[in-house]
Amino acid sequence: MPLPFTFDDVRRRPVAVVGAGTLGRRIALMFATRGGDVRVHDPNPDQARAAVDYVADTLPEILARRGSGEAGRAIAADDLAAALDGAWLVVEAVPERLDIKIPLWGEIARAAPFDAILTTNSSSYASRLMSENIRDRTRFCNLHFYMPPAANAADVMSDGETAREVIDTLLTVLPEFDVHPFEARRESTGFIFNRVWAAIKRESLAVVAEGVARPEDVDGMFRLNWHMPAGPFQMMDRVGLDVVLDIEDHYAAENPHLPEGPRRLLHEYVDAGRLGVKTGEGFYRYPPASAP
Repeated sequence: MPLPFTFDDVRRRPVAVVGAGTLGRRIALMFATRGGDVRVHDPNPDQARAAVDYVADTLPEILARRGSGEAGRAIAADDLAAALDGAWLVVEAVPERLDIKIPLWGEIARAAPFDAILTTNSSSYASRLMSENIRDRTRFCNLHFYMPPAANAADVMSDGETAREVIDTLLTVLPEFDVHPFEARRESTGFIFNRVWAAIKRESLAVVAEGVARPEDVDGMFRLNWHMPAGPFQMMDRVGLDVVLDIEDHYAAENPHLPEGPRRLLHEYVDAGRLGVKTGEGFYRYPPASAP
């Protein structure tokens, strides 16, 4: 099927989500809101099945709140090729490590349909950095989600060779799933919003690392002054402190002048296994029901 796609072109084709962690399952949820199938693949089959259960449990509430849409299905696919079969869109959401992403993208590119749009949800790496095993890089780009279904913006960024028709398809079709894309018009580590968020997050960590304030103080001021439902430390706990640390390490590798205090603080929590909501404790403690 020639690009660009319209929603009618793809509504009967599945979406493949590779990686079923905190974000992968939420991405799958969004693509299950228009009546289609979402195939979820993860090296850990239990993780993929947990993602399917999350979609099934959460989807009715999302559709009721939105007042539109149609319940689709999330399906666990133990085999990567089966997950990709017929997909119009592939979203990779595996851990933020190039040694995982680069070989995985070689596998995906060999098995995906010739016309599938290939996207990475990487929160800090440009797609260009993981494209070496992809023959047709005109179909590849960043598609970075935040924390759907509550935060539904997404960054779209070319790998340097992405076809204009691929970008235009994503900008046009994604809003049908209540995902709202914004195009980064040149390569940018952190894309658009994450560059701003990185500065806020880093300075929040710094004032705690220096003993100026506690996490709850910083979060309380954000909630009161900006009327936000959650502050930076609550949001980092939701993302996962191991993920936050990986991202900060990547920024530091590009800019060695960044302060070390925020990363040292994160290491204390990560090394102790306190990763946030998913482990029941991070900067805050969470009951078991809080886990995604």
